Amino acid sequence: MNVVWQQDSPTPSRAEDFATISQWWSNLNGKEITWRQRLIPEIGSVADLDWEPKRFDETFQIITPNVRGITLYWRKPDFQDERSTTPYKLELDPLQQQLFIYPQSQRGVVIRVALPQVVYQQVKIKQPQLGVTQTGGQALLTIRDEAQRLEVQVSLSPEKLAELKQQLG
Repeated sequence: MNVVWQQDSPTPSRAEDFATISQWWSNLNGKEITWRQRLIPEIGSVADLDWEPKRFDETFQIITPNVRGITLYWRKPDFQDERSTTPYKLELDPLQQQLFIYPQSQRGVVIRVALPQVVYQQVKIKQPQLGVTQTGGQALLTIRDEAQRLEVQVSLSPEKLAELKQQLG
């Protein structure tokens, strides 16, 4: 689920959403990112944009990313000048590890800052409750963690079930 912050939005979670996005931005320090800028389409949505690398796209290690007020600041390696952009809207996709920045100064532009590789969300379960049900040749493995109120269901074909059994020994 994306976290969206928009300036002047009456959303009750606006401050919390901005804090989440600010934390994500600050945590980029020292990481390699991709920086891609596109024109917002007149028809359609940002989701329809082609985010494949283009001539002026950049990949660099971001240095000291931070937020002051609602402005995002950062540096590039080998550059002394601090850069900044003030957004009117921010949209964080935590699963894909990408932030869409809509700059106040360029209303027709969106910037996508992303980690170049997909980062998988990890969940650690210490006291799992396991269950297996089989229907029509498929097995459904259910893993629950009561303390975290988490349930994971994994559908396994007969081949994947045999592979799992083999890996478990």
